[in-house]
Amino acid sequence: MSNNENKKERRKGLMKVGFSIGAKLITIISIIVLVSLGSITALVSWLVRQDLQVAAEENNFEINRRSSAEMESTLANIRSNSRVLMQAITAVGTGSAIAKDTVELFFEENPQVAALFFTSGTQADRILINSRFFHSKEVDEKLAESYRNDHRMDLRRAVAGETILLNAAPYFSIPALAFFFQWRGGGAGALFSTAELNNSFGFGNNQSYLLNDLSDILIHADFNLVRSGVNVANRSYTKFLRENTARNSQTMYTDEDGERYFRAFTKLNTGGCTVVTDIEYDKVFEGIAATTRRNIYLTAAVLLISIMLIWFFAKSISVPLKALAKAAHIIEGGAFEVNLRPKSRDEVGVLTSSFQRMCSALGIFGRFTNRDIAVRAMRGEIKPGGLPKHATVFFSDIRGFTEKSENFTKVFEKGASDRIVHWRNEYLTKMVECVEKTNGVVDKFIGDAVMAHWGTAYTAGTPRKDAFNCVAAALMMRKALYFANKRRRKDDPGNPPIQIGCGINTGIVTAGQIGSDLRMEYTVIGDPVNLASRIEALNKPLGTDILISENTWRLLKDKLITEEMPSVSVKGKAKPVRIFAVVNIATVRKGPKTLSAVRKLLGIKAPNLSNVDVDAHEEKYTIGAK
Repeated sequence: MSNNENKKERRKGLMKVGFSIGAKLITIISIIVLVSLGSITALVSWLVRQDLQVAAEENNFEINRRSSAEMESTLANIRSNSRVLMQAITAVGTGSAIAKDTVELFFEENPQVAALFFTSGTQADRILINSRFFHSKEVDEKLAESYRNDHRMDLRRAVAGETILLNAAPYFSIPALAFFFQWRGGGAGALFSTAELNNSFGFGNNQSYLLNDLSDILIHADFNLVRSGVNVANRSYTKFLRENTARNSQTMYTDEDGERYFRAFTKLNTGGCTVVTDIEYDKVFEGIAATTRRNIYLTAAVLLISIMLIWFFAKSISVPLKALAKAAHIIEGGAFEVNLRPKSRDEVGVLTSSFQRMCSALGIFGRFTNRDIAVRAMRGEIKPGGLPKHATVFFSDIRGFTEKSENFTKVFEKGASDRIVHWRNEYLTKMVECVEKTNGVVDKFIGDAVMAHWGTAYTAGTPRKDAFNCVAAALMMRKALYFANKRRRKDDPGNPPIQIGCGINTGIVTAGQIGSDLRMEYTVIGDPVNLASRIEALNKPLGTDILISENTWRLLKDKLITEEMPSVSVKGKAKPVRIFAVVNIATVRKGPKTLSAVRKLLGIKAPNLSNVDVDAHEEKYTIGAK
């Protein structure tokens, strides 16, 4: 799998934030605010509503009681005063001066009475009219007599013992009642104004009104209802009143229009009349509804302010955590060089500082091991154990490293060690870059030697491509060292040039994590590895810098310019091993085209190859063996 494919897989595997810390905090705080303030508002509203309902019912019932008492008192006074007047007139005669004075006094004391008509035994009907009343109301006083004539039947019913209250407002166009009652074996009728009663019945939000036994509205604050002679006998509540045997009571009532009321009633002892007192349900709770709305607005304001504060607070947490998450993804990708700066002194700041120190430690650690392999093993892309891989193995070594180290000591004396390490590290940095650019894996550094392989942890797709990448890396090393050596000769003559030899072989190896429980490394083992190491040792006696085995050559012979070198007898191999010197890539126009051009370019002397024995890695190899 290539680096690009690995990066794509890593991007797919990145865990996305589904529900951020800020969103969680806002959700939690919102729930707390809504539940707490909402519960308090609901509880207070419920308790206050209970108190308001009790108070409203008691107040409504009290107003109904007072209205009923006032109505009873008014009717009792009119009846009592009228009986006294009628008794006096009957006694002295209607034509006497005393009778006239008595009538005048009566109307002065009872200015609300418009007329009084009565009959007794065989005597003719009599009528007494309060002229001042009609003049003040601009009503024709003759209407009183006319009304008496139209209601003689009600007068007769009064003679029979009935008590009757009728609405006289439609007749006189003023708020007035006709009160028929019995007296001394006769009957009487009193016309009187209810203007004051109309005003007192309409008390604030409470509305009282009087119904007679026919369900006519007799007294109401809305005079239009009275003047129009509205009858409510078909209403469900009046039916309820007729069927209810209680003298007074109170109930919750919803009328035909859907309006709800607290409704109290008291049945009078006179004329089968009932005083009804209403208060609208919504008006009772209007105050608490307004308070509830204000509490809701307050809750919304508190919630909004809380969300804003939590949002800014969450950003002080989420922003550093996002930076940490981003840094973690970078580290997961194998790059430990991140720069995090704590912006607070809280736990997040401490975590950021610790994370930064961890990154620095990982960066240092990464220099002592194969960082990319470690990261892939951490992600589980490389499992413990070994797997067979068709890989290409690479070994390189610096020519004359011991001699160059001794020269450093002579030239720099005490500073020699530091100069040697710097010189060697500069070289290895360039070599590692060449390996990694071609999708290879640096296995280890063995002194001044480099071991790497292709087609193991990563693959270009086929063994041929992996082998080509390995040879391409070796050619890149040749080019990098060529220009580096030119620069050394010019800028720092005390910094010796570097020449290397590279050995490359392709075959089936065992690749995996090898080591102990305390320390492991990803490496390759097998005969192809040993052969690559032995081939590398042949570069010096053969006067070459890059040698490949026959296995590698067969994969790449059409892509490379090579020259076959003398075969080598290797311990453990029945037949001599064919090896080839790499000159260049076949399609590259610039650069050497022959091995001689390579030797000239790199300053390598052509060796004498007749039966040369080489002692490399404590084994004997015979070059040019038959």
